[in-house]
Amino acid sequence: MALIVHKYGGTSMGSVERIQNVAKRVAGWHAAGHQMVVVPSAMSGETNRLLALAKEIQADPDPRELDAIAATGEQVSVGLLAMALQAIGVDAVSYAGWQVPVRTDDAFTKARIESIDDQRVRADLAAGKVVIITGFQGVYTAPDGRAHITTLGRGGSDTSAVAIAAALQAEECLIYTDVDGVYTTDPRIVPEARRLEKITFEEMLEMASLGSKVLQIRSVEFAGKYRVKTRVLSSLTPPDTPVAEQAASGTLITFEEDETMEQAVISGIAFNRDEAKVTITNVPDRPGIAYQILGPVADANIDVDMIVQNAGVKGTTDFSFTVHRNEYQRALQVLNDVVRPAVGGGEVKGDPKIAKVSAVGIGMRSHVGVASLMFRTLSEEGINIQMISTSEIKISVIIEDKYMELAVRELHRAFGLDQDGQLPAVN
Repeated sequence: MALIVHKYGGTSMGSVERIQNVAKRVAGWHAAGHQMVVVPSAMSGETNRLLALAKEIQADPDPRELDAIAATGEQVSVGLLAMALQAIGVDAVSYAGWQVPVRTDDAFTKARIESIDDQRVRADLAAGKVVIITGFQGVYTAPDGRAHITTLGRGGSDTSAVAIAAALQAEECLIYTDVDGVYTTDPRIVPEARRLEKITFEEMLEMASLGSKVLQIRSVEFAGKYRVKTRVLSSLTPPDTPVAEQAASGTLITFEEDETMEQAVISGIAFNRDEAKVTITNVPDRPGIAYQILGPVADANIDVDMIVQNAGVKGTTDFSFTVHRNEYQRALQVLNDVVRPAVGGGEVKGDPKIAKVSAVGIGMRSHVGVASLMFRTLSEEGINIQMISTSEIKISVIIEDKYMELAVRELHRAFGLDQDGQLPAVN
């Protein structure tokens, strides 16, 4: 008997019928002898509806109250799923994050998990119950002893599921979604994209951070830190699909590099439309200038991605970095209002119409020429590269967003990702 964690997204929980299908699927795993913990998201569209209501009342909602509102979506889901299981004869109990408890810090709307108390859950599992726990939420206990509901940010149910699997030392965490695994790129852009049977934790972490929407990056970080065996698979298959067949489907995120993986130079092409570039020109070229620019940006709680500092000319340099498009105007304001008065510099300018395209693969460690093939492919399509960032297993470029889909298609083809694993040698 294995302890298994299932996570179901909003689409999987989107209607009474779909919730009943989830219950049938969970019941099948329970009947096969597994101890079952289920972490569902709110019903599809519910969190957006709740946040919209809040913003109708208050243009800039109080973060604590916003979390109290947003958390209710998952509480509805767990209650309905527990009832659906009970209706088919399965003993089930639901808990909100604060009841477990899932303890977090006090960063409302984007809290981080600090610890999970597994005592209550283990007692219910030992009694033969299916335990259902809200995703996306936890509880912060202030120094005065008062408890406050917190949420983990969009996509936080993935993080909840993997963290709960880690705390319980589960055999595996299965992330059921509306796609049947991790693909070499988005099939909506490249119809020839292939589903990967396996992907390493490192590759999945890079792809999640670079724009792949399959898993939230923090859930992948948890999986890596605590070595949680994680599988992404479809919730749209018939709920009575044999458990053994489900357990072998989808994409397994693994911590072992096998020979098949080593044959693949590139495993996937990731992209992100939500980028914006900010530049401050003619700043003094002296030690500490990067800190003097990025310190105030960090103080404004703006996440910075790619950074480029040009070679100094006559004592000055241009400094560019990218941020999420939603934070573009705020970044410009910080540079104009805080940075320029403090450090000097010329014009502050930006471009919100950019995109990041990345090639990811552990094969880069043992193959040369990946960058040259990527740059040549983009050059042949007349696509100008504005910024470049690399790591051991990825190369990212910033380009005009109007060329993004073309770049993804051509890079997918150039690296042979449409050929069912027969990747070209890159010399």
